[in-house]
Amino acid sequence: MKRILLTNDDGIHSQGILALYKKIRTLGEVTVVAPDAERSAQGHAITLSVPLRVNKVRNEGKFFGYAISGTPADCVKIAMMSIMKDRKPDLIISGVNRGPNLGVNVLYSGTVSGATEGAILGVPSFAVSLNSFKWEKYEAAVEFARKLAKMMLEKKLPVNTLLNVNVPALPRPKIRGVKITRQGMSTFYKEDYDMREDPNRRTYYWLCSYKAAVSGDAMVDAVAVRDGYISVTPLHYDMTDYKDLEILSDAGKKLFE
Repeated sequence: MKRILLTNDDGIHSQGILALYKKIRTLGEVTVVAPDAERSAQGHAITLSVPLRVNKVRNEGKFFGYAISGTPADCVKIAMMSIMKDRKPDLIISGVNRGPNLGVNVLYSGTVSGATEGAILGVPSFAVSLNSFKWEKYEAAVEFARKLAKMMLEKKLPVNTLLNVNVPALPRPKIRGVKITRQGMSTFYKEDYDMREDPNRRTYYWLCSYKAAVSGDAMVDAVAVRDGYISVTPLHYDMTDYKDLEILSDAGKKLFE
C-alpha cells in the first residue's frame, strides 16, 4: 500500500488539510503531521533552540494525526526521521493552503517549504494552495490534488523536484484548465509597515500587505491563476544563478591576482 504524508502551514486544525485528507485517503495509508497552530510565512525555518512537542490529535472522535510545535519543515523532518521512520512516505503533500503562494512569495511560504523539505529528503512532493483567504470551498483544490497525487504515485517526478500548485477561488465548472507555469519574479503583495501606538503610548509596527497588480505573460504562475487556470510550477531548491556563474567565476579569479 502506498504511503502519503500530509502537512501544511495553516495548522492541523485547518479546514484545508481536513478536506484534503478526506479526499485522498482512498489512495493509500495517509499520515498527517502538521503544526499545532498556524505557521504561515515561516519560510524554510527549522527549530534548533527549543524542543519539539508532538501530540496526537483526534477529529470526529477518531485519531487524525500528529500536531507538532514547530514549522512545516520541522513536521516533514520529524515525520521522515521519527514518526514514519519504518514506513517512509511515497508522496508528500503540503496544503491545502488558505491563500496563494505565487511569484517571489514562495520563498516566504511555509506551505511550499513543507514540500521543499520533502524534495530535499528525496520524496516526490507538491504544495497546493487556494487563491483566496475568504473562499472556504476546497472541492476543486482537493479534487485536483487527488488526481495529481495519483499520477505522482504511479509516475515519479525527477529526484529533488517539487510542484507548486495554485488553484483559482472559483467553482469547479468555471476553472478553465491547467497550465504548467514558471515562477513569477515579482512579489504577489505590496507591503508596508503601519506605525501604531499601544495603550501605554509605546510605538509598534504592523506589517500590512495588499495584493499587487499581476504582470507577465500567460506562462507566469500568478497570471495563469488570475485568468482562471490551475497553475502547476516545478520548483527546485538549487538557487544558483547559472547564467552569471561563469561571469562571476572570471571576476573571482581576478580578485586573487
